Amino acid sequence: MSKIKVLIIDDSALIRQMLTKIINSAHDLEVVGTAADPYIARNKIKRFNPDVLTLDVEMPRMDGLAFLNNLMRLRPMPVVMVSALTQKGADTTLQALELGAVDFISKPQIDIAQTFESYSEEIISKIRTAASAHIRPSLLPEKIFKVPPKYPVDVILEKTGYPRHFRTTERIIAIGASTGGTEAIKVLLTKMPPHAPGIVISQHIPASFSSSFAVRMNQLSAMIVSEAEDDKVILPGHVYIAPGNYHLLVERSGSRYLCRLHQGNPVNRHRPSVDVLFRSCAQHVGPNAIGVILTGMGDDGASGIKEMQEAGAATVAQDEHTSVVWGMPGEAVKRGGIDYVLPLPEIADKVMFLCSEQQKSVTGNR
Repeated sequence: MSKIKVLIIDDSALIRQMLTKIINSAHDLEVVGTAADPYIARNKIKRFNPDVLTLDVEMPRMDGLAFLNNLMRLRPMPVVMVSALTQKGADTTLQALELGAVDFISKPQIDIAQTFESYSEEIISKIRTAASAHIRPSLLPEKIFKVPPKYPVDVILEKTGYPRHFRTTERIIAIGASTGGTEAIKVLLTKMPPHAPGIVISQHIPASFSSSFAVRMNQLSAMIVSEAEDDKVILPGHVYIAPGNYHLLVERSGSRYLCRLHQGNPVNRHRPSVDVLFRSCAQHVGPNAIGVILTGMGDDGASGIKEMQEAGAATVAQDEHTSVVWGMPGEAVKRGGIDYVLPLPEIADKVMFLCSEQQKSVTGNR
């Protein structure tokens, strides 16, 4: 079996050295070359024909965004960005994901060698995922090689029987995503009308990036988008994105639905976890919810969305063709928890149709 060929593009010799060491430690990955700037990289892409690029954002002679834009127009291929954990780095990385990058690796600012090694499993996993991704342009650290424990959703919220929920005219739309999800969420939110029901989102994203992501979505959406806050009332026309490093749950308080934030153990190695959000909706919203699972690696959310379906919620999954990685939605379909499998551009209209049908069933207007 041939190895996944990786080309590293970074102006830092130390970063190139560390990434090479980490990537070559995996049995199925091989660094075929490195480049200090995009002009050198251009020739090495032609020479080595890599399967995946890692790309620094800030480089001499041509910045990473300009290079990525040209690459995606002329020779689309999987790219994993290497980005600083700063406000500027977060904004630039979101732009890179919009241009077609598959994912990103956070570049440490201090103690680079030790911190980078602590992320080795994550780096290797992201490169493997990128190698099999569908490329569509424009669309606390553990010890080295130690995989974090994979806690189940029960550590945050125990599974119980679903209480009887009376159908009401108020709806909650719950969305979960991972790899490729920032762009998928953008497509969905830009198609939602300003009067849409309240939306809660769990996207796998670091703490330093979630605020920039919420700001970016607020600029593009007709709805009001913000990071979720604990005890915040969920209102129609508003979108609440889980802050990085916090689980987002939905609870009912009288006639209102509230956001709850929780910093318990990562679930399925993620915090925020989609399973946590979906289980809370199953228990507290029931048939008044609609669950949507979008592109993403792994299986986080697959169990939770099935629980939502069992509690009477309508469920939707992004189809394989439009997903960057059909891991999470594919697993949800496999487990039988999905009512509708749709291309990404059709999901917003379907969700609004389901909301209107649910409302008709409550008011009796058919």
